[in-house]
Amino acid sequence: MTRLVLQGAALTIDAANEISDSVNGELQNNNSFSTIDCETISSSKLDEFRARFDFDINVLPSDFEPTSAKLFITDMDSTLINIECVDEIADFINVKPQVAEITEAAMRGEIDFETSLRKRVSLLKGLDVTALERVYEERLQLNPGAEVMLKGLKQQGIKIALVSGGFTFFTERLKQRLGLDYTMANVLAEENGRLTGEVVGEICGAQAKADFLLAHCELLNIAPSRVIAIGDGANDLLMMNEAGLSIAYHAKPKVQEQAASRLNYCGLEGVLGLLQLKY
Repeated sequence: MTRLVLQGAALTIDAANEISDSVNGELQNNNSFSTIDCETISSSKLDEFRARFDFDINVLPSDFEPTSAKLFITDMDSTLINIECVDEIADFINVKPQVAEITEAAMRGEIDFETSLRKRVSLLKGLDVTALERVYEERLQLNPGAEVMLKGLKQQGIKIALVSGGFTFFTERLKQRLGLDYTMANVLAEENGRLTGEVVGEICGAQAKADFLLAHCELLNIAPSRVIAIGDGANDLLMMNEAGLSIAYHAKPKVQEQAASRLNYCGLEGVLGLLQLKY
């Protein structure tokens, strides 16, 4: 049996009924999402639905049981929050276009993340560290639905981790502010109140994110099938591939192609719909 999850502002009962009828499914409508249980649906049929309707339509992986989820891991930049922090930091030293171009190439998977991060950070050399605080206070916002999502996950007893190719300056502040359980990110080197243009220690990139997921499965004594991982860029894919449910959030095409689920119309509250939790 296959379960479809439909959600988004444009979802109507008529549209849900039309999709259900076309797959001979059993429809259940909730206030915030609808589910359809049916026989196996082809990828071409799913693509057809997605092309026709302006709301999110996803098939839950057959081996993922929503009620068994114990760990949620999210990327930070452009996933949990609305900005790419390194790009905004670069704006204070007038190199944002150069940095943003490298960021985009890395997120599309055109250059490896570790190389791209070192290139971007090198362009920040000499910047006063007070710029980081200004980015956090003046530019960083949670993406729509983040607080609703986090509240719902916590109510289910699901541990929450923020794993980022960005910087600990931001992840640690968000951990305290949002009551997150775990974080991992990169450390920006500084000297005499200015950035040195280097990263301290190993880069938190694609493999590090995947390793983090597996290590915390051991810590919590759970199988990777009980993990949800969400991201938007190519450096999230290794992590997402290890999870029981992978979610591409308003993501690059490469990520949407490989993720089990995709949210293009919903905000982060759509994670709760995929878990069939009312929001």
